[in-house]
Amino acid sequence: MLSLLLTTRITFSQQSYSLREAVDYTVKNHVNIKNAQLDILNAEARVSEIKGLGLPQVNANVNYTNNVIIPRFFIPAKTFDPNAAEGDVVAAEFGVANSGQAGVSLSQLLFDGSYTLGLKAADVYKDLSKKALVQTKQQAAENVTKAYYGILVNEERMKLLTLNIGRLDSLLRDTKALNAQGFAEKLDVQRLEVQLSNLKVESKNVERLQELSYYLLKFQMGIKASETIKLTDKLTDVNINELAPDSDLAIKYTDRIEYSILQTQNRLAELDLKNQKAGYLPRVLLSGSYGFSAGRPQFFDLVTKPWFSSATLGFVIQVPIFDGFQRKNKIIQSQNSLQKVKNSFEILENSIDLQVKQGQITLKNAYETLKEQKANMELANEIVRVTKIKYKQGVGSNLEVINAEISSKEAQTNYFTTFYNALIAKVDLDKALGKLYTE
Repeated sequence: MLSLLLTTRITFSQQSYSLREAVDYTVKNHVNIKNAQLDILNAEARVSEIKGLGLPQVNANVNYTNNVIIPRFFIPAKTFDPNAAEGDVVAAEFGVANSGQAGVSLSQLLFDGSYTLGLKAADVYKDLSKKALVQTKQQAAENVTKAYYGILVNEERMKLLTLNIGRLDSLLRDTKALNAQGFAEKLDVQRLEVQLSNLKVESKNVERLQELSYYLLKFQMGIKASETIKLTDKLTDVNINELAPDSDLAIKYTDRIEYSILQTQNRLAELDLKNQKAGYLPRVLLSGSYGFSAGRPQFFDLVTKPWFSSATLGFVIQVPIFDGFQRKNKIIQSQNSLQKVKNSFEILENSIDLQVKQGQITLKNAYETLKEQKANMELANEIVRVTKIKYKQGVGSNLEVINAEISSKEAQTNYFTTFYNALIAKVDLDKALGKLYTE
């Protein structure tokens, strides 16, 4: 029950939830989950964007120019007039008032080492986004589970408080009757009234806490606070023996999504280093163009007179020679980043070991304490029963009954506090082992 393997499908109109259904609803509808899913779509679009760099790049252009002042070029006058004086020049206009060009250009990447590595990195980045989604779902499952258990524990506390109030109220009525007959002191009545008043105040506090707990659960599930939900699971459904810790646990680091994410980050760092080194390789591009151009003194002549075609075809080889050691320093940075990721594996493994060990000890302590508190609660209830019988038979005092009631209430509070701690410890241990939520 505590390790959530979720297969149940629910509808949006559902207002009653078991723990599994609550988690299942959350991982399908919470805003954080939807945002993580959008990140995957962005990653897929990024992959397509990078792939597009390797496809032909085609552009069309149309250009019109009006030479308001036609530029002049200075030519020796003797070129046109042999009799011109030595040193004379002619300022001749070169060009026409109106000119236009229209054409299509194409470029195609033939070779680029960074492009191939970029494709691989984009795929790895998409995989990283998918793992981030799983991590978000696991966090949501943890939050919902803890909030759900909090409500179940408070619900049982409210039931016991109601029962205790009823019992104490009955005892108060009997004591008042005895006081009226002279068999009980006024002080006995007052003690019971104070005890009953304290229980009622505590009951109201727990009711308000329960209301807040429902708000918290709806927040964790991504449900509007104004909606009403009902929980179908009960605390009595939890088998205490399931909380017993297993002393022999096999730790598999790969079960933790954090470890899997770190592996992906390591792959990205390796590809980034290769990409920086690939920057030393030549880059080859194919280019071509085809178009028309014309020039006329009058604008309308551009439309009516013929245009002349032109075409080019060629390729470019770009060979990096010296970049001021920029590439070298980028490689050093990439190497350091890769080493940092590799170092993080040891830190994460030690952290997982610590979390599992801590989870085991915390759960064991909570489980042992839970058994003791359960026995204490049962014993305290028995003491209350016996003291009431003695009091009614006149061989016990009212003070004994009140003290027994106080001890019983404390035992109940301790029991449910320990029960909740044990449930949370089990959740934390399952999370540390990577078993809290799996798809």
